[in-house]
Amino acid sequence: MELLLDTHVLLWWCSDDAALGKRARDAIANRDSIVYVSAASAWEIAVKRASGKLDAPGDVAEWLQVNDFLPLDIGVGHALRSAELPNHHRDPFDRLLIAQSEIEELTLVTADPVVASYDIETLDASL
Repeated sequence: MELLLDTHVLLWWCSDDAALGKRARDAIANRDSIVYVSAASAWEIAVKRASGKLDAPGDVAEWLQVNDFLPLDIGVGHALRSAELPNHHRDPFDRLLIAQSEIEELTLVTADPVVASYDIETLDASL
């Protein structure tokens, strides 16, 4: 299974937060899974830290390395597609993740119910 972690899922995983459900946790931990973290998530974490909206210690690049997660860069196609998506979701970071999930054919691991209104594969992070 090829997974793309929503930003909150990455934070839950790295902090061992109980909000991350067993099914999602098992899928991420599965040795056969390939787990990606978008540059959009690193950007979102950096922006929210700088604004004081997020207190998450640690280094995102180190989290990827320690957990054997793969970085997923933001390409022009991802950016363009994020603007073309229906306006179910207005958050630009989430729209980028949705576009990346669609284009790269990845399962987006998220607890955000609005994401399910898009035509992408999702895994409910709360399960």
